[in-house]
This record gives sequence, structure tokens and C-alpha cells, in this order.
Amino acid sequence: MDSIWVEYLWTLLVLIGLEGLLSADNALVLAVIAKHLPEDQKRKAINYGIIMAFAFRFVALFAISFIANVWQIQAIGAAYLLYLGLKHVVQAKFGKENENIEKDIEEESAGKGFKATVGKIALADLAFAIDSILAAVALALGLPDSPLGDFGGMDGGQFIVVVIGGIAGLILIKFAATWFVKLLSQRPALETTAYAIVAWVGVKLAVITLAHEDIAVLDHDFPHSTVWTLIFYGVLVGLALWGWFAPSNKPSSHAKS
Repeated sequence: MDSIWVEYLWTLLVLIGLEGLLSADNALVLAVIAKHLPEDQKRKAINYGIIMAFAFRFVALFAISFIANVWQIQAIGAAYLLYLGLKHVVQAKFGKENENIEKDIEEESAGKGFKATVGKIALADLAFAIDSILAAVALALGLPDSPLGDFGGMDGGQFIVVVIGGIAGLILIKFAATWFVKLLSQRPALETTAYAIVAWVGVKLAVITLAHEDIAVLDHDFPHSTVWTLIFYGVLVGLALWGWFAPSNKPSSHAKS
């Protein structure tokens, strides 16, 4: 039983770290979108963005049981996380699209009024909320069942992990996003690493989908097996270490998104 709680704690720490990096991107995008507005409107737009980020993530928590129980939704979620993560990694590695992304967002937003800017912020918040809840669910569903019973269609322990991860994301957007943005400016490889982890989490959700009783391509217990757990966390730790110690990490004037 103790080993179960160690795995739960480790997953929660991984989720909080991932939420922090996604929250930093979220906060950075909000600031860039609102950059062209007058100072008073800029502060108001960013505050609205934070409120909407809270609202979207809170609403997303109510979709947990639906995502957790329908394999088709799991499959779509896995494909989305893989697409999101791999697209960012490929662009960062081989393309130049990310080099001026802040400038592109700012130019696209320039000239738009306050309401149009808030609308653009709302769309960005919605996208980040989807990323956040899918990553949290994918990590939680791979955990073994806890002795806490079921809640909202999910195992109680898994549900608590997702909720705590979601709350952590909200807190980090409000209070720690500035620190994470600074960290990304000093270690820019961490952003690419975060999206590589998102893609790897998508693989985990795909494994869970393939082991669903209605699909049965993989053994039902494989996502909870020791072999898969060691593989998943081994790759995850490897990615995290690469992101932290990558040669490309050097101080820069701003973080990329």
C-alpha cells in the first residue's frame, strides 16, 4: 500500500511541475496579447484573462468523469496531446516558427480594441485549460486504484490527483507564473521539454486507451504494470534532466512561447 502512495505523490509532483510550465506559457501569452493596449486596459485585460483561466479550468474539472470513462474521448485526447507536444518539439528543433512567436502574436493583436483582445485571451485560456485537464487525466488514469472508492466516475485517489493538479495550475498562474517565465528565460530548453513531456503523456493516454476493455489491444492491467511504470517514469525523468542541463540553456532577454 505504501508503494501506491509513493507513486501517487510522485505523479502529483510531476503534474504540478508540468502545470507550472504550462501556466508560465499561459501567463506569457496573456501578457503578449494585451501588450498593445493602454496601461490601464492592459492590466484589466490580463486580470480578465486570469479570471477566465480560473473559470475554464474549474469547468474542466467537471469533465473528468466523461474523459475517464469514454475510450473515444481518451483516444481523441491522446491524439491531441501527441499533436500538441510533437508539433512544438518539431518546430523548436527544425523550424523557425517559434523564434518570433511573441512578435507574431503581438503584431496579430495590435490595433484590436479591448473587447477583441479579451476575446483572443479567452481563446488562449480555453486552449491551455484543455491542455491542462487532458495532461492531468492522462497522468492520473495510469495510477493504480486507491482504497478511497469512486468519485465522479473515477477512482477517488485519481480524482484527487487531478483536482489538486488543477488547483495548483490556478495558483501558479496567479502567484508563480512570473517566476516560471523567468526560469524559462534562463533555461529555454525547459519549454521544449515541457511539450515533449506533454507528448509522452499523450503516449500514456494512448496506452490506457488501447488497454480499455472495449479495445483490448493491450492487456487491461498493462498501464498499471511495473514494467510500463518504470518505462514511463524513466523516460519522463530523462526528458526532465535533458531540459534542465541542455547546452542551449543560457540567459536570454525573454522566454519563448
